[in-house]
Amino acid sequence: MSRRIQKELEELRSAGVITSEIAEHIQAYYQDRDAAAPNRLYIAFGILGALLVGLGLILIIAHNWDQFPRATKTILAFIPLILGQGGVLFTLLKRKEAVAWKEGSGTFLYFAVGACMAMISQIYNIPGDISDFLLTWMLLIVPLIYVLRSSIVSLLYLAGITYFAGEVGYWKYPVGEPYLYWGLLLLAVPHYYWLLRNRPKSNFTTFHNWLVPLSVIAVLGTISDGSFFIMFATYMSLFGVLYLIGQLDFFNRQKLRNNGYLILGSTGMLVLLLVGSFSAFWEAVGEESQKASFLSSPHLWAIALLVTLAIFLLFISGRQGKGMRSNPINLVFALYLLLFLLGQQLPGPATILINFLVFLMGVFTINRGTEANHLGILNYGLLIITALIFCRFFDTNLSFVLRGLLLMAVGVGFFLFNSWFLKKRRGEQSVS
Repeated sequence: MSRRIQKELEELRSAGVITSEIAEHIQAYYQDRDAAAPNRLYIAFGILGALLVGLGLILIIAHNWDQFPRATKTILAFIPLILGQGGVLFTLLKRKEAVAWKEGSGTFLYFAVGACMAMISQIYNIPGDISDFLLTWMLLIVPLIYVLRSSIVSLLYLAGITYFAGEVGYWKYPVGEPYLYWGLLLLAVPHYYWLLRNRPKSNFTTFHNWLVPLSVIAVLGTISDGSFFIMFATYMSLFGVLYLIGQLDFFNRQKLRNNGYLILGSTGMLVLLLVGSFSAFWEAVGEESQKASFLSSPHLWAIALLVTLAIFLLFISGRQGKGMRSNPINLVFALYLLLFLLGQQLPGPATILINFLVFLMGVFTINRGTEANHLGILNYGLLIITALIFCRFFDTNLSFVLRGLLLMAVGVGFFLFNSWFLKKRRGEQSVS
């Protein structure tokens, strides 16, 4: 229990607000809670220690590597792996409930497996490339996530399969097809679901809430067949799905900074809308649609799947009282897809409607921040409108004087809105 809480309990007891018996009960509650909660600093140092020990061992071996015969090299290649397996076995037998031991030993074994594979491949000149190496490494690591129930191994696994998909889908394009990534991602879902159910407020859960959508965002572009602009429609569908996931009750009850789905979905939709607010974008879309049919693109299957998932999430949001009426931004992605079809034939009207949609999104966000008494949401709405104004600076022939006046007006608007909001909040606090 922190000293601040102890001090406040003493003040309340001295003032006669609570009795000594109640103060003792409160103190016992905090002591039991602190004893049950894992020491975050201890866990962090355990993971860091495992990393440093592993890297140090590899560095020592690498320094004298050329001087060793092949047999010695083979033995040395397996030493980190044996040590890592020994640490995991000790954890399972003696420290099964110690989070620091599970995460630390799991981290060490994760890198030991990769190091052993790399050294054996180099010693015996085993053919293959980095994508084959990563795929084998990640498949060997999957059981470790569930044997130890290690969240740091799960995060490292997600980073590894994302690198694998990028290596195959981007750097080997158009030869590689990283469809295996989606199956590898599903292998990590059970552990993520367990975290959401059992440790919703854990830092590891928060990291997963950010890394999972970031991984999907990074890999989605690998399905491209060379049709650049249709990727915007595909990504808008994905951002719409992420935003709807972030709107679900489970994620919406968490702090905003922990809701990676909501932040990434909203930011992604805004970026794509701002790109679409330029008339040159829709002219390029029209030119591409004349060269190749969007109906034959693999993006169409991805869009269909994402839209189906979005409809399902909209149904759930409606049952939770968060349908279109309470939050019209839920349908921004669907409106964008309709405008994407319109823009192929009529770029002018599509540009105007996109600008109007961005403006409405900013106004609604400002109103939502005001109603929720949330200064961050209010400023985000102001930022949306400001970004729209900046985009129009590059798309119009306004004089520099007029542009300067508009910038000053935006700055004054920020100041006035924030001053009014803070004054309103102070007034509400004084009344209550």
